[in-house]
Amino acid sequence: MTARQITQVFDQYQKARTQFVQTIAELASRPQNIELLQDADVMSLLRPLLLDVVPNVQQTAAVALGRLANHNDDLAEAVVKGDILPQLVHSLANQNKFYKKAATFVLRAVARHSPLLAQKVVDCGALDALVACLEEFDPGVKEAAAWALGYIARHNEELSQAVVDAGAIPLVLLCLQEPELSLKRIAASVLSDISKHSPDLAQTVVDVGAIGHLAPLVLSPDTKLKRQVFSALSQISKHSVDLAERVVEAEVFPAALTSLKDTDEYVQKNAATLVREIVKHTPELAQLIVNAGGVAAIVDFIGETKGNVRLPGIMMLGYVAAHSEVLAMATIVSKVCSGILIVTHENRDICIGVLTSC
Repeated sequence: MTARQITQVFDQYQKARTQFVQTIAELASRPQNIELLQDADVMSLLRPLLLDVVPNVQQTAAVALGRLANHNDDLAEAVVKGDILPQLVHSLANQNKFYKKAATFVLRAVARHSPLLAQKVVDCGALDALVACLEEFDPGVKEAAAWALGYIARHNEELSQAVVDAGAIPLVLLCLQEPELSLKRIAASVLSDISKHSPDLAQTVVDVGAIGHLAPLVLSPDTKLKRQVFSALSQISKHSVDLAERVVEAEVFPAALTSLKDTDEYVQKNAATLVREIVKHTPELAQLIVNAGGVAAIVDFIGETKGNVRLPGIMMLGYVAAHSEVLAMATIVSKVCSGILIVTHENRDICIGVLTSC
């Protein structure tokens, strides 16, 4: 054979590998194909391609694995059992940005399903690699890494603490300050996922200055960002009087009350949740919100929304009324009781609780 013929053999082999991983990645994006791919033992075929000499083959193989693992916990478990995670983590430090985004996608896809699978991701040393990715120049790599960290942290306090111990919070806060909206959204979501589990974790988030960077974003015109910002502030506020006061001092009002009339129901619900988490702590905080027009705003919110979206508002009124006779009278003056009667048939138990408080 001539040198040209030999070269053609290798070219054909490379093209075949490229076509294979591209086709599998495309097939894996459709749920109806997953079972057939699983029966064909596609995982064992994709694993060696993660070490392929052609970068595009590596990246596409990782994308295919991520899509498969994302589909269900059985396939995510197959990724773990196939010892694919250590391989991905080891490669993260040396590969280009495209591979890093694909590899972090796999880690996220595995971690999302359960605390056990998220712990497997942690056990393979992924946290240090993901935190290192938060320092990358490319915003897409930062976003992918932050997303994976958020999926790990959201499961429970122990996993969230592991993310904190890996040094993620200061870097996530820097991501929140980046100009890219998608990166800001993910960063706010991660702060929310960490803060929700315990007062200590919420305090850790606050201690790095998170509230000061979250609070101005309640005025953002971006709907998805506001959802995450109000969620994060709510998760911080719920734990203690001190944390709730810190949020109030950041001047999130009256913007939070204005957002109760937002066109997006998730922004409305999260803003109402923030108000609820603040008023529940003390009569003084409840009085502060009442003085800012909070009861009237919540009554309007309840009247203008439907279903479970209005529940945080209904509960907020119950907390306010329960603090004292004066605050209970403030809710009555706002005609809250007549409004609650209208929605009692939808949320009977909660509404009766509010009426009892009045």
